[in-house]
Amino acid sequence: MSTHETNPEERWERVRAAYPVQQPLLNLNNAAVSPPPLVVEQTVVDAYRLISRNPDVNMWSKLDAALPEVKQQLARLADCSPSEIALNRNSTEGLCTAIFGIPLAAGDQVLVSAWDYPSVRAAWLQRAQREGIEVVEVDFDLMDGDDAIATAYQARLTERTRVMQLTHMFHWTGRVLPAKRLCQLARMQGIATIVDAAQSFAQMEISFRDLDCDYLATSLHKWLGAPVGNGMLIVKEDRIDSSWPLLAPFDPPPLRIDKFDHWNLGTYNSALQAGIAPAIRFHQEIGTAAIHARLRELSRHWVHRARSIPGFRLHTPIDTEHLAGVVLFSVDGVDSKNIERELRERHHVHVKYRQIRHLQGLRVSPGLYMRKSELDDFVAALAQVVDEVHTAAAI
Repeated sequence: MSTHETNPEERWERVRAAYPVQQPLLNLNNAAVSPPPLVVEQTVVDAYRLISRNPDVNMWSKLDAALPEVKQQLARLADCSPSEIALNRNSTEGLCTAIFGIPLAAGDQVLVSAWDYPSVRAAWLQRAQREGIEVVEVDFDLMDGDDAIATAYQARLTERTRVMQLTHMFHWTGRVLPAKRLCQLARMQGIATIVDAAQSFAQMEISFRDLDCDYLATSLHKWLGAPVGNGMLIVKEDRIDSSWPLLAPFDPPPLRIDKFDHWNLGTYNSALQAGIAPAIRFHQEIGTAAIHARLRELSRHWVHRARSIPGFRLHTPIDTEHLAGVVLFSVDGVDSKNIERELRERHHVHVKYRQIRHLQGLRVSPGLYMRKSELDDFVAALAQVVDEVHTAAAI
């Protein structure tokens, strides 16, 4: 895709044309699931039809034969070794594999935050109930600076701390944690680190080597644009042998990274994994840095216009290079659930209500294929909904 257009938006119009039309709603919840490019969609359809012709042969002897090369491509994207990559269905599966796979004893402590993904926290609490480990909560505000957050984690460390659970980008607001700094803190004290990169991977440049974590899990159906049902777990080489798989493997040891792979599910839909390679190619044609810059540009575009709405309040740091395509906002004195409903039912705009602890609001996550004019339409609709609420309250 050429970058020499007179109008920079021309490039993104071509990107838009490579995606299926989003209808009937303006899709501003790409942080949940992003639509795959048309080439990915077609590849999966073709692969599914191939399976139907001779399932036993075409799934395992043909489609699955391409997966070692897929791991090579993912390894280049994530800056790790292919021998450290396991393919699975999503971030939750990868994170639970790490959470339940790390050997721990009663009394060992694990650091989590109140902002970590709910199923991640639930998994650790399950281990606490079953095995007697201690889950220690780190408290901070998502608008705190990196220094304050690092201090909060450090203050909770003890001689019994064994694992630090980290979320690279919180799905609630898009806030990016100083993950590398925290991994370094843990490494100095021999503490294992698990990084939840569900939102950050492919939305911004990530290096597994540079982060220096022990486990990293992500979904490939979010910002990479692979089909729904694809995930990746990266396990540092020196952690593989000591970690237990989530599912008992079919083959006997030694298995290395294969013991965490999708093979252990039994029969699964190989056609979905056929869509990973074209998703990677599409992503690389644009470039991760350009994708990150574009998503940041789109976020700042709509936020700049929405600031004029009375009571508009941001819950995401905007003036940072880490900003990407996830932002949370609320409007003072106006029920966010009501705004969500009105935007969807009357204006055909889909945003996502999020609520945790004292924080509640609407999450906006535009896709790479989105026009700025559509974001203008969203802000206009939002302004109308808020104005109508204020007018009704004044009567």
